[in-house]
Amino acid sequence: MVTRSDILEKAENTINGDRHATYGDAAESFATIAKMWSAYLGVDVTAEQVAAMMVLMKVSRQRKSRHEDNWVDMIGYAALGGEIEGGK
Repeated sequence: MVTRSDILEKAENTINGDRHATYGDAAESFATIAKMWSAYLGVDVTAEQVAAMMVLMKVSRQRKSRHEDNWVDMIGYAALGGEIEGGK
């Protein structure tokens, strides 16, 4: 049985481990994504909104195909969004 602690630990290891090593600082990455989405959509998008939209993308995926990875990623994106917003 998977526990909430297991999922939280996986999310922490993911955002502080391999994803950070692969993609670099999340605040910088989400700021870049926000600029690209802003240009494409013609509206201002913030890094915090990128994190929220990524959570919603994972919610959508969870509706269609139930995987633990979706929950892990939702928590990871939420934590990164909270950190970005809290750092301002």
